[in-house]
Amino acid sequence: MKHIYIDHAASTPIHPEVAETMLKVMREQFGNASSVHYYGREAKRLVNGARDTVAEHIGCRPDELVFTGGGTESDNLALFGTAYARKAEGSHIITTSIEHHAVLHSCERLEKDGFEVTYLPVDRYGQVHPEQVREAIRPDTILISVMYGNNEVGTIQPIAEIGEIARERGIVFHVDAVQALGALPISCRDLPVDLMSFSSHKINGPQGVGALYVRKDLVLEPMQHGGLQERKRRAGTENMAGIAGFAKAVELAAAEREARVAHDEELIRELLSALAERITREAFHVNGHPTNRLPHIINISFPEVDSETMLMNLDMEGIAASSGSACTSGSLEPSHVLEAMHLPESFLRSAIRFSVGMGNTREEIYEIAEKIGTILERLRRRK
Repeated sequence: MKHIYIDHAASTPIHPEVAETMLKVMREQFGNASSVHYYGREAKRLVNGARDTVAEHIGCRPDELVFTGGGTESDNLALFGTAYARKAEGSHIITTSIEHHAVLHSCERLEKDGFEVTYLPVDRYGQVHPEQVREAIRPDTILISVMYGNNEVGTIQPIAEIGEIARERGIVFHVDAVQALGALPISCRDLPVDLMSFSSHKINGPQGVGALYVRKDLVLEPMQHGGLQERKRRAGTENMAGIAGFAKAVELAAAEREARVAHDEELIRELLSALAERITREAFHVNGHPTNRLPHIINISFPEVDSETMLMNLDMEGIAASSGSACTSGSLEPSHVLEAMHLPESFLRSAIRFSVGMGNTREEIYEIAEKIGTILERLRRRK
């Protein structure tokens, strides 16, 4: 059976050049970057070179970049690190109801530690409005956290406008840019942000490595304690092969971004067109913002069939999609993102996320539309 992978928002296939870079490091580099001898210096040179590469492509200084174990750790370090470092100044945090669980669960934990969190609502497209942020600010607000592009529906948030509001009030602003990296142009120095989270495996890099941009002079309370790595902000021996692979993936994503975006947008358009031809436009509904969204993600409800049944049937046809975040894909509960958008129950229970990327073709897209049509026809006959 031919298999089609259309779940790139969960994780992406590793780029061949990234794999080659990592393999070379694993074969040739084994020193500890904290050691002072030759092998340690070579390891340090590799880590610093990777840091320079990533910093160049996300528009920040190398010393403003902390390598982490992935997007979740970056989000955790941003939230806990800021909250504990600024606790004497206040205890109020603002976020949105559609954040990734790496942010939402961190906020829930902070609430248990005595912090107060305001969860902003979103409109029917999954977008928060800057004035909502302004109205939610209190004298004791110390942190605002808003994702750049949503991982389930792709809606892009007005980060620049929200950042300006935060900057006017002297409030730390964190942005989860895990899905945006490689899809949108990003310059930390040009955006009014203080912290920004990134992950390697969303851009055809290795799993288990990411980064956090930390604006110069911003104080973070470290969450891991031990050595002095990452300028005392994240203890632990560096994952050299992962960091080198991440840097290569960032370099490739930057060089190929325009072509990737055009490729992804074309495939999404083709999917919607093919579905409209195969099952009629009334048989499916697109969730999220119609235009202001990430190019590689589309969330579609098929009201005639629940998400679990559709995913199971797609999988039997060799098609790998998802019902939302990979971190909660084992849950039978409706998506918290779609619930926050106040969609009808029939849309909540039947949503499927398709996310395209490297390796996907137009032929695969047509096959997916054809298979969905076949599945719907088969299920209708059973009723």
